[in-house]
Amino acid sequence: MNHPPLKTRRFRLLLLVPGVIAIAAIAVSMNLQGQAVAAQNAKKKSHASSLVQFNKDGELVRPTGYRKWTYVGTPVTPNDMNGGNAPFPEFHSVYMSPDAFDHYENTGDFPDGTVIVKELVSVGDKEATSGIGYFMGEFVGLEVSMKDKTRYKDKPGNWAYFSFGHKYPLKDHAKAQPAASCNDCHDGSADDDFVFTQYYPVLRAAKNSTKSN
Repeated sequence: MNHPPLKTRRFRLLLLVPGVIAIAAIAVSMNLQGQAVAAQNAKKKSHASSLVQFNKDGELVRPTGYRKWTYVGTPVTPNDMNGGNAPFPEFHSVYMSPDAFDHYENTGDFPDGTVIVKELVSVGDKEATSGIGYFMGEFVGLEVSMKDKTRYKDKPGNWAYFSFGHKYPLKDHAKAQPAASCNDCHDGSADDDFVFTQYYPVLRAAKNSTKSN
């Protein structure tokens, strides 16, 4: 059996080396990218978890600092327009955990760990220099919804809902509401994953941005 000259074999080996190095570099790069993505997702979940705390009984501690989160919108269903007895007559100022909003804007999905705060504000004056309308009064209540596949694996959509009261002083901690109290309504009427995105143009615009990318 004839073998190619030593010089030829060395030349072929030299030709193979760059390809092998390139393949190895690509493999290392892909591995590092995968680790970076995993670390980023873990960081986001950790950050979301740091925004809320639970006591030893598993009750949600009333969150703070949420007014610095991503503002989503403020719907209102006043008594005047609901026969004098609206189920939710207050303004609902809604804030979403920033990392969850970023994820929603990039993917169109509410990630595990999403926290949404609804701060209730009474209807105050109905006339201002700008005209007749409904203007905010005082803070009167606070509610929170949270998506957690581990903690609320048995709840519809893995969402849990909490109420800290509709008048001050608010409760310091709250238990998750029964599914029939909140999840069923959200499941039947909310447009996107138990969230009433149909009433929040900020969320609709964020989701639509994923379609244009």
